[in-house]
Amino acid sequence: MSILPPADGASHVLVVDDDSRIRQLLAKYLGGNGYRVTAAADAAEARRKISAIEFDLLVVDVMMPGEDGLSLTRALSAAQDVPILLLTAKSDGADRIRGLEAGADDYLTKPFEPRELLLRLNNLLKRRPLPEAPLTREEIRFGRFVFDARREELCDGETTVRLTDRERQLLAQFAASPDGTLSREALAGEPGEVGERTIDVQINRLRRKIEDDPGNPLFLQTVRGVGYRLRFE
Repeated sequence: MSILPPADGASHVLVVDDDSRIRQLLAKYLGGNGYRVTAAADAAEARRKISAIEFDLLVVDVMMPGEDGLSLTRALSAAQDVPILLLTAKSDGADRIRGLEAGADDYLTKPFEPRELLLRLNNLLKRRPLPEAPLTREEIRFGRFVFDARREELCDGETTVRLTDRERQLLAQFAASPDGTLSREALAGEPGEVGERTIDVQINRLRRKIEDDPGNPLFLQTVRGVGYRLRFE
């Protein structure tokens, strides 16, 4: 089977498992079959990532240190509508029923074939309509600047501002956000693609092009504990 990079708009799955080998295996396999994959080692890390990123699917291990997968599933299914597939080393029917009662949509017993997991995730996506993609504003304005999201072009009055490819991408990401706020993790993209410290450097470079005082920004502001917000009209 050929391995292809995830396409734009690919479904994003969060894998929650304390076994690093399982996380790496699923990240590689699902990523090679069209999914975007983020991993978490425990329930606490999963909660942090869910608060920052909107996932299409969750794969959750039942037996984890600290908060177990059943408790996490119960809390998440009560708060949001996202398909959850549980992984467990137990194969008895009672355990499966507890998982479904907690709000899981499907259940898979370890050890399992990665292809079976892939098929089950595909089926979960087919059972419900995909959410409509948010509309990206064709144009955003902040101060004297106008960013054309279609052309990825920034103008300062009648003058076109020279941007790097990454700066154009950052402005496009902010334009696609409902209120212009994005976490560092969301700006970084896939795990390992761009470090969060690198994001800070890129933001500071962009500020020097759009702020009169980059050290006291009016438009591209830091949201403490979250990330950044571009204040546009």
